[in-house]
Amino acid sequence: MDMNQTTQKAYAKINLGLDVLRRREDGYHEVKMIMQTVDICDDLVFQRTARPGIRIETDNGELPTDQNNLIYKAADLLMRERGIAEGVRIMLTKRIPIAAGMAGGSSDAAATMRGLNRLFDMGYSTEDLQKLGVKLGADIPYCIVGGTMLSEGIGEILSPLPSPPDCYLVVAKPDINVSTRFVYENLHADSLTVHPDIDGMMEAIRAGSLQGMTDRLGNVLETVTIREYPVIEEIKETLRREGARNALMSGSGPTVFGIYADQDKAKQAALQIERRKMAKQVFVTTFQDNIDR
Repeated sequence: MDMNQTTQKAYAKINLGLDVLRRREDGYHEVKMIMQTVDICDDLVFQRTARPGIRIETDNGELPTDQNNLIYKAADLLMRERGIAEGVRIMLTKRIPIAAGMAGGSSDAAATMRGLNRLFDMGYSTEDLQKLGVKLGADIPYCIVGGTMLSEGIGEILSPLPSPPDCYLVVAKPDINVSTRFVYENLHADSLTVHPDIDGMMEAIRAGSLQGMTDRLGNVLETVTIREYPVIEEIKETLRREGARNALMSGSGPTVFGIYADQDKAKQAALQIERRKMAKQVFVTTFQDNIDR
């Protein structure tokens, strides 16, 4: 085993349910969400370098490779904490859509924390990494472990759930980037009249009921994002028309996913989305259990 190099996969997440309970005094929102990793991932390779510093290389021209990248922030945080004098070269192969509501940046940061912990034998526990990660982003503690989780507080209070029933997903990201900050700033948490049934969703997942789960898909952030970008609703309607049990926007959007019991129907729906040029990136995928640490 090469002690000078290690690799990590960073999986995308969707929210099967996303509720916002209130806006806190510190400006953060208190949430109640069901998080789920899906089998769409970025690959990260970490190499020790004699030259100090953090060097990021990526095949995606849209991403910054300096301290404005969460990967850089995560590496910098751990290396400072542990006083690492050497440097690191990080190579990122990007597949998760950017600014998509799929926690791509948070997942890359989480993978970086796992990778450097191993590469430099830092000795952090999973819980240690989660405590450090929340300083950089509310989704990072979840992304360190992945799988199926109830997420509360600002996203840092996590309770594991069983894996949901097997199914296929069509994940479609329209050609728009949505700012999470914009969505939360324009959400009127106190005047929301409809809240997703997160407790009922957990019961359905525990019971292994695909129908019970898909009946309860809900995301209060749709109230903001769909108003700005009607194409999100159009994609949801198309996926349902093409046989989805249900469809939902993930996170702050604009990515939409539809859940299918049948793989052929899922592939057919993905083709329809592509033909109509409703989305820039379309995937047919499945749920991903948890992350190989």
